[in-house]
Amino acid sequence: MRCPKCGNLEDKVIDSRSAKSGAAIRRRRECLACQHRFTTYEEIERRDLRVTKRDGRTEPFDRQKLLSGMIKACEKRPVNYDALERAAEEVIHELEQNFDHEVPSKEIGVRVMERLHSLDEVAYIRYASVYRQFQDIGEFINEIESLGKKSKRNAQQPELFIP
Repeated sequence: MRCPKCGNLEDKVIDSRSAKSGAAIRRRRECLACQHRFTTYEEIERRDLRVTKRDGRTEPFDRQKLLSGMIKACEKRPVNYDALERAAEEVIHELEQNFDHEVPSKEIGVRVMERLHSLDEVAYIRYASVYRQFQDIGEFINEIESLGKKSKRNAQQPELFIP
């Protein structure tokens, strides 16, 4: 691993531990030339998923884009960043399990809304307004009224009956 300070390729691993709920390994390294310490993460290489957009275009799946959309929806809300990362990982894991290479953007949006609904209802409404492209206040009101009818899904308990 190249040292970010001096560019030397020789380093030693000082500490290694599990990170991101076991999905990655965090390693503390020390450059042998300048003794600068830095952190690296090792993750499993994921399949090359592609997202099929509403207009038919496809683009590579971007975990950071998924997470940043969730973060924007939760801005100034009492939602822990770690909870958002876990939710994003759950979404990605589901997508990898259910799709081979191409994932419709609709499927991503539905899964993100499920997670946000269980984390924070305001964040859910924010995300839904962009995802569903609300055109007027009436659509907002309808969605807010429907919130009372929806039960929060527990991530630990799978859906028994899917409509």
